[in-house]
Amino acid sequence: MISESPSPKPLLMQLGVCYYPEHWPEAQWIDDARRMREIGLTRVRIGEFAWSRIEPEPGQYAWDWLDRAIETLHAAGLGTILGTPTATPPKWLVDSMPDMIAVDRDGRPRRFGSRRHYCFSHIGYRRQAARITRAMAERYGHHPAIVAWQTDNEYGCHDTVQSFSPAALAAFRAWLAEHYGDVAVLNRAWGNVFWSQEYRSFDEIDLPNLTVTEANPAHWLAFRRFASDEVVRFNHIQVDILRAMSPGRAITHNFMGFFTEFDHHDVAQSLDAVGWDSYPLGFLDSFRFSEDDKLRYARQGHPDIAAFHHDLYRGCTRSGRWWVLEQQPGPVNWARHNPAPLDGMVRLWTLEALAHGAELVSYFRWRQAPFAQEQLHAGLLRPDNAPAPAYAEAAQAARDIAAIGPMSDAVKSVALIFSYDSDWITTIQPQGAGLSALWAAFDAYSALRQMGLNVDILPPDAPLEGYKLCVVPCMPVVPDKLLAHLDDFKGPVVIGPRSGSRTADFAIPETLPPGPIFPARVVRVESLRPGLIHPGQGWAVRRWIEHLETDAAAELVADDGTVACWRSGNRRYLAAWPDQDLLAMVLRTAARDAGIKTVHLPAGLRIRRTGSHVFAFNYSTETIAIPDDIGGKLVLGQRELAAAGVAVLKL
Repeated sequence: MISESPSPKPLLMQLGVCYYPEHWPEAQWIDDARRMREIGLTRVRIGEFAWSRIEPEPGQYAWDWLDRAIETLHAAGLGTILGTPTATPPKWLVDSMPDMIAVDRDGRPRRFGSRRHYCFSHIGYRRQAARITRAMAERYGHHPAIVAWQTDNEYGCHDTVQSFSPAALAAFRAWLAEHYGDVAVLNRAWGNVFWSQEYRSFDEIDLPNLTVTEANPAHWLAFRRFASDEVVRFNHIQVDILRAMSPGRAITHNFMGFFTEFDHHDVAQSLDAVGWDSYPLGFLDSFRFSEDDKLRYARQGHPDIAAFHHDLYRGCTRSGRWWVLEQQPGPVNWARHNPAPLDGMVRLWTLEALAHGAELVSYFRWRQAPFAQEQLHAGLLRPDNAPAPAYAEAAQAARDIAAIGPMSDAVKSVALIFSYDSDWITTIQPQGAGLSALWAAFDAYSALRQMGLNVDILPPDAPLEGYKLCVVPCMPVVPDKLLAHLDDFKGPVVIGPRSGSRTADFAIPETLPPGPIFPARVVRVESLRPGLIHPGQGWAVRRWIEHLETDAAAELVADDGTVACWRSGNRRYLAAWPDQDLLAMVLRTAARDAGIKTVHLPAGLRIRRTGSHVFAFNYSTETIAIPDDIGGKLVLGQRELAAAGVAVLKL
């Protein structure tokens, strides 16, 4: 293979597409590549599901077809993002070591016949994953067409992070021994005197599934941390090989939406760019949005779904480099209901990624497959090779990106702190339906976006320099680094419920929550059934309330005397669950204290500010006027934004 360095980082966001040459007649490849270039695509993602074609028999590689596919794309001026195929181990490999498959929470084996049928902890499969990764890197590591590598595909998809296999059990016991050293230490940390759960050795500890009633929450938390570490370890194996054998190429992985089964911050530390797969309509239908929102935004997606993940995954890597590796181009096949996007939405989603700093948006997929599991998943082309609606929108987005030109970095405004540990804790022991840290973070993010503010979603150890307001929606375990950063932070801080409520081993702190993050003691908590509310003036306490002993000032008091928000110095503590009306009240006040100008945006309108441009996006089905106090010279669109319209103003 020819040795040549990849092209330097482009000034403008690249557009790409996911392509499966093994699905199509080879005679069609040249025309596909030509059409990709004609509409402005420059990147093609291939290979992540092709193990059975790359290695049809054990140790017998069939590189010729992949060589020709890569050369065809390269000749057309397309850079290749090459995926390692470890998400789909072939049948002969599964048959050679049947115990490599994962086991689900109910004890059922995850058998061959779809994908992601491996256990992260299986040593034999790790060796096989390393072997195929090394073989691909040897073949293509210095090829001039290869601009990046993707490890595996969607770690954890189909509920596969946690495996309850014999391999996982052995690895979990070893992990516990490493972390606790002595089983007596573990017994004390977990409170195993409760219900006679004490162990005499690490070898007595089982996995936390299949218990009569709920397992010890500390046991579950340890298992979830272990399972996350197994994903990190598995990813590192491939990254280390690719880093050594294909220098100069970016390494990425495609994370998913509203998915917290492993710590993305930890996995991202070994990546050059974090990728994620954006399916706004599928996510709207599949997750806990209201029925009103599911109807109102059925063809657009909730206005904050894509942006939330853009900002979450940008914050996972210290480099700030992030990509959309799969962008929904039409109806998907996997949600309960799968409408088509409103005309213009594929273009809008693309330009919104640009506004949030994406280096790449790659559409999934080039052509709709007429066979197998994803027949009803739309692509840029129909199965008969005719353009689907998104084909023209992708071409328009390419022209728009060129017209907008280079931009400066986003304006820093609000830091929102989120940890995966927090979501695990609130999921293991929710104490009330739907009260998880992930959704507390999303609701806070959405409330801030409705005020026209830029939001960066940061891990707890991230520095806060340059931000004017810090929001900690729900942080049961408060790390020392976060405490130190908050002590140095001079702007307003808003802290949500359940913060400081647990030790690292899932116990209530001896001094009671919330600990040093706020001067108070939570002496009682309640989760409230629907209809059981404490109304205030334009807001209400719903779902959750904490009763505090504190010298802090009661800032928001319900009509019956229930305190929803306390204030001490520059910190506010929300004792109630952060529902939208309460959040709007508290966050607008905190933004005013921070000297941040907010905007009252019409429903469905969102903006994003960089140092040089302001972007406006209309997620509604009606025409919306951009508010007069958002200034700048129009370089794209109009101030009267039609449905799915985008406007860009240069400052």
